[in-house]
Amino acid sequence: MAGAEEFCENYLVLDASEASLYDIACILICSTAFLNTKKFYNERSEDVGKSTQSFRRRWLIFASVLIQKLLLWAKKPMAVIGSLIELWLNIVSSNGGVFGFLINVITGKVVNPVESPENYNSIIGLLDKRLKLDQSIKKGDRKYEPMLAMMASKLAYENEALVQDAVSQHLKMDFIGFYKFWNDYQKKFTTYAILFRDTSNPNLIVLAFRGTGAYDATEWMADVDISWYELKDPKNSRTIGKIHGGFMKALGLQQIKGWPKDLDPPPNPNDTHPFAYYSLREKLKETLKKYPNGRFMVTGHSLGGALAALFMGVLGLHEETWLLKRLEGVYTFGQPRVGDEKFGRYMMKMIRDHDVKYYRFVYSHDVVPRVPFDDKALFYKHFGSTIYYDSVYHGKVLEEEPNKNYFSLVWVIPKYLTAFWELIRSFILPYWKGKEYKEEQFEKFLRIVGLIIPGLSAHGPKDYIDATRLGPALVPAMPTMTSDEHDDPKIE
Repeated sequence: MAGAEEFCENYLVLDASEASLYDIACILICSTAFLNTKKFYNERSEDVGKSTQSFRRRWLIFASVLIQKLLLWAKKPMAVIGSLIELWLNIVSSNGGVFGFLINVITGKVVNPVESPENYNSIIGLLDKRLKLDQSIKKGDRKYEPMLAMMASKLAYENEALVQDAVSQHLKMDFIGFYKFWNDYQKKFTTYAILFRDTSNPNLIVLAFRGTGAYDATEWMADVDISWYELKDPKNSRTIGKIHGGFMKALGLQQIKGWPKDLDPPPNPNDTHPFAYYSLREKLKETLKKYPNGRFMVTGHSLGGALAALFMGVLGLHEETWLLKRLEGVYTFGQPRVGDEKFGRYMMKMIRDHDVKYYRFVYSHDVVPRVPFDDKALFYKHFGSTIYYDSVYHGKVLEEEPNKNYFSLVWVIPKYLTAFWELIRSFILPYWKGKEYKEEQFEKFLRIVGLIIPGLSAHGPKDYIDATRLGPALVPAMPTMTSDEHDDPKIE
């Protein structure tokens, strides 16, 4: 945790790997001064004396560290079991189902999916195998870009060979790159993104961040980590608000320096430890220079949505006007909260100043957009409007999704009734809307799990893909770039 004090004055940094069970218990009963002597806890805040009197706040910090500790213990089992489940499902899928697999075993013709990575799906891909866009939704339709953004967000979970094949052969677009990025705090690669070009006119570059891995404990830890840093605007040294520490680290936050506008030395294309924000910023500039009419969108599902929103925010922080003028829109799906109310005001001002389009999609009772909690103890808040779809894909634009903190007692019965309906719907949807909406057996299994934990299966990409296709068009049509819009500020 060393270095936090170098780039911001106020922060709360938690490191569960340094916490013993005794340390975790101390969160509820010990003073902040005592906790700050522990390696797992580092806090400096102007209102720390007042805030530490809140037992609810202490309880939420306790829960965050405890869950992270449990995930650390479960890290290897989750990875092994998840990989085996993923392998088995790919084997079954590649051999035409369980019955086909048994026949192939008997005849000695078993297909090994590992030998064809372009056909090897992640668990996310196995939940929804669609790789093509809805052909009834044409370019220029208000549904087109949300549909494309969600498909890109789903593809970002896959391996490079599958992404390249899907973009080239199924989407009929130009594959640009598959990237993995270094986390300066975890000292490992934690962030993935894909880049491709829609060959329609005007040319549209799509940047999609990968969301939380289904069985990656490290990424789940980032989601439940409530650490934050209060950052300043380098132009006037005013604070822009408190921002989720785990998401910023995944995007490329630098130890000691925080968010310098440029790295020293600048990003090197052959760098073995590239950082997401800096590398993708330069790659976008390089790519857009090739296409005078080009624009780009940024998107992501779950954790990927948080990274997409923060990527836009850091571009604004660094006054990347040339790029922001070419930003077609930011589309996030099932995005968790990324900062406090002050950061939300900063983001909305930046969005207005640069005329950026930001669309945050939420499906039904999806639990992830409702964390971290929005209350006085934690301060996290969404910004901008919500494009909300219910379980029959009726949509509306709201200030905030219903049941914003998930655990409201008023919503307990509606959540369970919706989970039951979603299970029934999984059997009837292909007859109701068409065979392309058929759900895989593994997806139906998650619907059953949703009867126990409602909102869990609602976070998967399946419902978000269906919502962008079956729901009403709630995103305004995007203007086409005119010929004289190329002569704007030089790339810095």
